Amino acid sequence: MDNSFCYFRLRAATGGWQALAEGFERHTRPRWQEAGIHCWGIWQGLFGIASDELLVMAVALGDRPAGDFGEDFADGAIVVDCLPLRATARPEGIDPLERQGLYVLRLFEADPLNFDEMVALSRQAWETFEPTERYAARPEGLFRAAEAPGDVGRMLLVTWYDGFLSWEESRLPAPQAAENFRRRHALTRSTVAYATRLLG
Repeated sequence: MDNSFCYFRLRAATGGWQALAEGFERHTRPRWQEAGIHCWGIWQGLFGIASDELLVMAVALGDRPAGDFGEDFADGAIVVDCLPLRATARPEGIDPLERQGLYVLRLFEADPLNFDEMVALSRQAWETFEPTERYAARPEGLFRAAEAPGDVGRMLLVTWYDGFLSWEESRLPAPQAAENFRRRHALTRSTVAYATRLLG
């Protein structure tokens, strides 16, 4: 059975991202743990995310309804975005992210009928995207919306880099990876990326 993930963009009613992080650690994480829900990652924005926002990814074993994740935030946390997800090519388990560095979270909008092809193109691209001495990068997770009614759905790609220099160098990957990314882009209606650092 697939594991259940959920992506959140949170905004503080008052204060900055620190207030959100403190409320999450004090209130949300313990309650999630009691319910068998784990924090896969929590990120502070570097570019593209406001100073009073955080990104959070929750994960639980098996099929869990979205309500299990999204009703337990501390007072003062506004849910700007909530997206129930299923993992595709990565990750294979639910172990939380630990590696420090730059994380880029990229959301795609695409026809759900193209999701499988986008996953296949990504998996093949990574074969030549990752093994290089020019930069250090690893796609940590590629997710698709748990439910995607209609002709537009969302996917989320989470990629680790050791820093911005590696991110910049990775814009010119090996030719096979570049071609696969070009084909994936052709299947994408729109995309937005957030540069972040992992808090825990």
